[in-house]
Amino acid sequence: MVQRARFITFLKDVFLLSVTCFGGPQAHIAHFQNVLVKRRRYISENDLIELNALCQVVPGPTSTQTLSAIGYRLGGPSLAYLTLLIWLLPSVAIMTAAGILISSFGSKNISLEFTRFIQPMAVGFVAYAAYTISLKTVTTRRGVVLMILAGIATYFIKTPVVFPVVLLIAGLITALNYRAHPREEKKKFDISWANFLLWAGVLIFAALLGWATKGIPELTLPVRLFENFYRNGSLIFGGGQVLTPMLYTEFVQYAPKQYLTSEEFLSGYAFVQGLPGPVFSFSSYIGALAMREYGVVGEIIGALMSAAGIFLPGTFLIFFMIRIWESLKKFRPIRASMEGINAANAGLVVAAAVLLFQPLVVDQTIKIVLLNGLFAITTFALTAFTKIPSWAIILLGLGCGLIL
Repeated sequence: MVQRARFITFLKDVFLLSVTCFGGPQAHIAHFQNVLVKRRRYISENDLIELNALCQVVPGPTSTQTLSAIGYRLGGPSLAYLTLLIWLLPSVAIMTAAGILISSFGSKNISLEFTRFIQPMAVGFVAYAAYTISLKTVTTRRGVVLMILAGIATYFIKTPVVFPVVLLIAGLITALNYRAHPREEKKKFDISWANFLLWAGVLIFAALLGWATKGIPELTLPVRLFENFYRNGSLIFGGGQVLTPMLYTEFVQYAPKQYLTSEEFLSGYAFVQGLPGPVFSFSSYIGALAMREYGVVGEIIGALMSAAGIFLPGTFLIFFMIRIWESLKKFRPIRASMEGINAANAGLVVAAAVLLFQPLVVDQTIKIVLLNGLFAITTFALTAFTKIPSWAIILLGLGCGLIL
């Protein structure tokens, strides 16, 4: 009974965090430290730092994985999955509602002009993410070169396939420099493959199910959304900011899909910046708009399938990695490869900032271009050099849109 009460208290704390954690994964960790370490003492500060470091090198949403891993340590898989559900539910629900609302505006020909400043502000947020990621992860000349090349590749090659290829090549290049890392004593370890096989099995099953339901659009599209987001969630290192270029290329630029306009994408991305909880909940917004032809029920299904697709792979993989990481990181090529992967990630986000800004300057008047640039730069400056929360910046942008 004591243990059950402790688990219930933990889940209540998770819900509290889900509605109060603003600022992205870096800020989330500070909240976790205050509530889960200092106040409740569920784990030690060293354990939190270790888990967060592990989640940095596993694909998926970093803060979500860290919180789920804490649940896993406290109560095993059952508590971990409940932790995941409670953590993402508020932001996913809000972003689903936002997608339905934007879709409703479009169907009723209601102007989205009041969101026009939100779009360049979204570029400012992405530019700030590129700035912070590159400062933290690109520390060598080799890293700078890989960042630039990754950015150029993803800018010019408009296909989702480019992202895993770029990450793999960059990781392999720096893995060759493994001799620069000190040797560590290796220990024999047993690998529990269950969660890895679960991750791979779901990926294969989703792909096969999509093929089997081809020709039935109302079934094919939800399955395809799940598979697309599951694949993206299996490839993303570095959190929600790195998710942006992949989703923009796949769902806005990629000709066979183009479920959203650039305006809708930027409005949703800016909005999610002002919400507590995981940035990955942006996926539910995209899923809702992708299913707009099937009414509100279809939009909700699209949102849920997309959210499940983006969050599950990182969860499966962190449960797999948490058991073997201590032994795996002893291998020098593994540690060396992270330099290239992190540098390539920074390049993806830099390219995303450029790609997202292009629609705001092409075929626009000089006045509009200057205004968009002003809002993008101001957003970057407010985010980088002040303590004004992102949700307040978003409200300010909406207010300017309504007034002007």
